[in-house]
Amino acid sequence: MAAYSRSQLLLLLWFVPLCGFGSVLGLKAASGPADPPNPPVLRPADPPGKDAPAAGASQPRRATGWKLSEEEACREDLTRLCPRHTWTNNLAVLECLQDRREETEIAPDCNHLLWNYKLNLTTDPKFESVATEVCKSTITEIKECNEEERGRGYLVSCLVDHRGNISEYQCNQYITKMTSIIFSDYRLICGFMDKCKEDINNLRCGSINIGHKDIHSQGEVIACLEKALVREAEQQDHVRPIKEDCKRAILRVAELSSDDFHLDRHLYFSCRDDRERFCQNTPAGEGKVYKCLFNHKFEEAMSEKCRDALTTRQKLISQDYRVSYSLAKACKLDLRKQRCSLDTNLPRAREARLSYLLLCLEAAVHRGRPVSGECQGEMLDYRRMLMEDFSLSPEIVLHCRTEIEAHCSGLHRKGRTLHCLMRIGRGERSTSIDSVCQSALQTLIQSADPGADYRIDRALNEACESVIQTACKHIRTGDPMILSCLMEHLYTEKMVEDCEHRLLELQYFISRDWKMDPLLYKKCQGDASRLCHTHGWNETSELMPPGAVFSCLYRHAYRTEEQGRRVTPVEHLSRDCKVEVQRILHQRALDVKLDPELQKRCMTDLGKWCSEKTDTGQELECLQDHLEDLVSACRDVVGNLTELESEDIQIDALLIRACEPVIQAHCHDVADNQIDTGDLMECLVQNKHQKEMNEKCSVGVTHFQLIQMKDFRFSYKFKMACKEDVLRLCSNIKKKVDVVICLSTTVRNDTLQDVREQRVTLKCRKQLRVEELEMSEDIRLEPELYEPCRSDISRLCPNVNFGNAQMIECLKEQKKQLSQRCHQRIFRLQEAEMTDPELDYQLMRVCKQMIKRFCTEADARNVLQCLKQNKNSELMDPKCKQMITKRQITQNTDYRLNPVLRKACRADIPKFCQSILNKASEDSELEGQVIACLKLKYADQRLSPDCEDQIRVILQESALDYRLDPQLQMHCSDEISRLCAEEAAAQEQTGQVEECLKVNLLKIKQEACKKEVLNMLKESKADIFVDPVLHTACALDIKHHCAAVAPGRGRQMSCLMEALQDKRVRLQPECKKRLQDRIDMWSYAAKVAPAEGFSDLAVQVMTSPSKNYILFMIALGVCILFLVGLLCGRITKQVTRELKDR
Repeated sequence: MAAYSRSQLLLLLWFVPLCGFGSVLGLKAASGPADPPNPPVLRPADPPGKDAPAAGASQPRRATGWKLSEEEACREDLTRLCPRHTWTNNLAVLECLQDRREETEIAPDCNHLLWNYKLNLTTDPKFESVATEVCKSTITEIKECNEEERGRGYLVSCLVDHRGNISEYQCNQYITKMTSIIFSDYRLICGFMDKCKEDINNLRCGSINIGHKDIHSQGEVIACLEKALVREAEQQDHVRPIKEDCKRAILRVAELSSDDFHLDRHLYFSCRDDRERFCQNTPAGEGKVYKCLFNHKFEEAMSEKCRDALTTRQKLISQDYRVSYSLAKACKLDLRKQRCSLDTNLPRAREARLSYLLLCLEAAVHRGRPVSGECQGEMLDYRRMLMEDFSLSPEIVLHCRTEIEAHCSGLHRKGRTLHCLMRIGRGERSTSIDSVCQSALQTLIQSADPGADYRIDRALNEACESVIQTACKHIRTGDPMILSCLMEHLYTEKMVEDCEHRLLELQYFISRDWKMDPLLYKKCQGDASRLCHTHGWNETSELMPPGAVFSCLYRHAYRTEEQGRRVTPVEHLSRDCKVEVQRILHQRALDVKLDPELQKRCMTDLGKWCSEKTDTGQELECLQDHLEDLVSACRDVVGNLTELESEDIQIDALLIRACEPVIQAHCHDVADNQIDTGDLMECLVQNKHQKEMNEKCSVGVTHFQLIQMKDFRFSYKFKMACKEDVLRLCSNIKKKVDVVICLSTTVRNDTLQDVREQRVTLKCRKQLRVEELEMSEDIRLEPELYEPCRSDISRLCPNVNFGNAQMIECLKEQKKQLSQRCHQRIFRLQEAEMTDPELDYQLMRVCKQMIKRFCTEADARNVLQCLKQNKNSELMDPKCKQMITKRQITQNTDYRLNPVLRKACRADIPKFCQSILNKASEDSELEGQVIACLKLKYADQRLSPDCEDQIRVILQESALDYRLDPQLQMHCSDEISRLCAEEAAAQEQTGQVEECLKVNLLKIKQEACKKEVLNMLKESKADIFVDPVLHTACALDIKHHCAAVAPGRGRQMSCLMEALQDKRVRLQPECKKRLQDRIDMWSYAAKVAPAEGFSDLAVQVMTSPSKNYILFMIALGVCILFLVGLLCGRITKQVTRELKDR
């Protein structure tokens, strides 16, 4: 029989005892049952209690007394419904008939007969003697029952209350059978009738009169009251509130029926088929069938009727954890140890709620206190239960009803409704959630604590199963690190969309209470208590709400050095805690909604400025881009976060993920540092154009550089190196670019004035250099340059990338077409770059290897000069050579762009070229006019030695490449295209274009160009090195015949001319031919360009082949003039004497 095969049943009973016999009799009188017609009469000689021991024995014996099967009222029903072998045992017949299927009816007379039989079983004084016989050893063991007064029926009541402690098999079976009899009808439960009679009538939960309802309906009465109880908790307006005594009685009934689902008659009949379908092999007792059915609650095959009954049961558990037998039993000792138990003298209070028990025990677990594995297992089951079905939390049903009906209807299964509410709670712009509902969600998630074990959240578990199996398989199942692992793989290829949504929905609420991240709480609870004055895990403080604790922690992790005082070790976070704080910050950087303070203060600005920015990470970037436009509170939060990122860029998880290849290849040393102080970002900037750099990383790094321009505090290393200098020298300046300009100007002025001690400290000067170099890479990093050139960029360089200084280079090449303001800024930039070549990003990048090869010992400011000197080396890289030529062309457009020339000729320029300076503007090129002026004076040999040396170099360089002579290029571009196109296209830089122009001098039509060519000829007479074609042709002759002649001032040229005229000297044919050509050109030049002054005339004489003859004739004329003067003087003297003598 089922009664004998059922496993041992246990129940935790504390408060309301079952009736003693006397009280049950009182119940009978109070209830006033009306006797049905022809009630069966029990024979006194054979009390029904005699059968009870047989029912409890392992081998039932055949009774010789009165039998239910012999009663005519039940004979037909018994024959139809019960197996023959049960007919001899009254309790077996009773169980068979009361456990029949609901649709099966029995005769009213039989129903009434069963009622009286059960009532007599619970009230017969002789029944106590049976209990004494069967439970003899158990009574002795249970002190409370042994002390009960005999003969009043209290003994059986006591044994039922303590049946969880009964180990004796026959006694356990006997008491179990009595319990099932009592629970078959609520009217048999002690005090229930008295306490709930009024509520039953008010709620129309059924009749209280015997015979009006059968035993199935009696189960429905309790079910009706239970539903009314949970409904009352879910409604704000209590139309028909249940009395407190009845509430306690309802929960007590649920508690007493918690070990065996047979005792919950409504649930038993509702789930009988489902039990066979899902839990056929699960033995009854210890609440196992309940748990099995709970686990299958959302299966498709589960009947709706059973699902509703299970939900009601779960709701009762959420109101009183003792309604769960397994949870109450498993956690009984732990509740006492952690002081979560109730005072049994007090009425049931909020502490009986499931949420309180979970919070209390979770607090103990998080603090590292011992909680048994069995209890933790039960807690896990019920935390999962709360997350699966929102309706088990009355606060959610009560306060989130509107949101559920509007947005989440029909999603009640497997935690979907809860996640729907979470999604709305995240603050999606299209929807909103009430603050009370938000608070209820936060409370529920804290009670369920899914952060400690992802499996608690079934929706998350199912959505992320594939991701966990691939990305997090190395982590033990149930470990809190699983959630952290999933966050690390957010927005990666391994992440799936559904998992991404569920994860962010949960993390949104976890991020709002630091305690809900178990790893953070474990590592930081000591620091939080010491530095932030926090309380226990499940306690809150108005002075330090949960959301403010994390802010407190990260301030101590990053900001303590900025308070202007030394930080004591006590004020530092522990290393483990700082690691966890960094982890949380990395996660929060993935989504602005994971930063509670940011979302709260910036909601308006997000809608105003960033409504279109919905992609990953775009919202924070958008807020940073509009930093100046944000409201004050939002600007402070975004500024603080950006400042924090500057110290530890790894906080920006998306950027770090995008830059992983570059970090591994070039920055792994600094990336491995546990504490980043801006080194990683500096490394990324330096390697921004490596082959490993992808577009996402490059864009992210550039964006951060641009944001740094808004405030010098956003550059951590610069801030720490220069904060004192900024306060002292550049106070009231906030923008980084302005601070850099301020400090750079101070350094430059101190350098020019040769002050003893620089006002800017050494460490600041070093970091200032780093910042200046970084700014030179992208025009956008220099707003003073970028803003005036915006229109020029879109007009002239629309398809050029900003990075790698490409945009700046494009503007330089299009300099003549720039707007005036942009042109002025570009000129200033070039002036700074020529003074300090390290600021010339393109030059330093293209010639990086050549600088290492040729200029390792050169001063940083002389790098360009060094490269120019090695430009024609065979080892020179062609690209670098081309870049050097570009810079030479730029330098020759204006003497101010050549600092070496400017210094060497500082006295000559105002002396000889003042008229040109008077016409010049401050920020525009002179197009080589000053240098052209100096060239002419060089030919006249009137320059100072230092200036002459520099002009000679320029002449030699421009003689090889016509592009280095801006005046020649400007005036002769058309003639070059017409006469020397082939030579110009070759770009051999051997002076062929100049030679072509000289040869075609007679064909040149433009007077300005002709004048420039004539100037070249004039210059070449002063120095043969200025004429590379002639110098190359005559190199051997110079070596043989003019080796002793110092170069310069036309000396070697005069030497060659003398050798040409000397018939004893044999010159090389090529040299002789070139010299003769030059003589012809000079003769023509003298004709078309007569001397404009005495200086020009002198130069022509000195460079003329007939110089000696001309000089002889000039000397002869001077002598004759002298003799004439002497003779005339004597005659004058004689005349004067004669006049005096008179």
